[in-house]
Amino acid sequence: MANDGVTSQLTLLKDIVLKGRIPKHLAVIPDGNRRYARKKGISLANAYEEGLQKAKEFARWCRELGIRYLTFYSLSLENLQNRSPDELNILFTLMKKYAKELINNKEIHTDQVRVRIVGRLNLLPKDLLEILEDLERVTREYENYHLIFLMAYSGRAEILDAVNKLLTINVSESLRVDEKFFRQFLYLPDVPDPDLVIRTSGEQRISNFLLWYLAYSELYFINKFWPEITMEDLLKAIRDFQQRERRFGR
Repeated sequence: MANDGVTSQLTLLKDIVLKGRIPKHLAVIPDGNRRYARKKGISLANAYEEGLQKAKEFARWCRELGIRYLTFYSLSLENLQNRSPDELNILFTLMKKYAKELINNKEIHTDQVRVRIVGRLNLLPKDLLEILEDLERVTREYENYHLIFLMAYSGRAEILDAVNKLLTINVSESLRVDEKFFRQFLYLPDVPDPDLVIRTSGEQRISNFLLWYLAYSELYFINKFWPEITMEDLLKAIRDFQQRERRFGR
């Protein structure tokens, strides 16, 4: 009976959320996998495995709610530079496994989810990069939903990369670089800015995440480690978003 009550409450909350304004683009910083491993007394590999499975589940929840764009901060440039070789090998192995699963995932193809991976991808291992390129290729024509993974990514690096691209083109001396013109040199020029950013683990910072795009994004912090997050947590975050007044500087 207790489970029935929880299910009823979750269904009611979901119904309320679906009647409100649904974010078009949700961005996520899935933080806390290593602390989750220590809390549960499990290996780092098992914690990251649970985190990746949670990402699959979370993406499914978002599609159920009609969220068309979902971005995960999967591996920062700083992670790539500062984490131990052993930890990075664990991550790369799991990422290869997860990407292979997505290539053949029936839901991805039925729901027509386009998967994109952006960042300084040349820094990733070649075998991982090849699988990621295959994943992008087999979903390239899909437009119903967009699932974006940031790997070897840094918000500052993205802006610097955009500036360097801009410097390579021939432009007239009278050209004025405005936001619209500059945006075309970013990694995701065609993707709308995130409406809502969720970060787990209780940390309250953006950690070099999508710096250009977050100018007017709403921020929501959850005091749970990433593998612990539930559908109820997602619904509460969106309900909180729906109750905010977005002024956009007005």
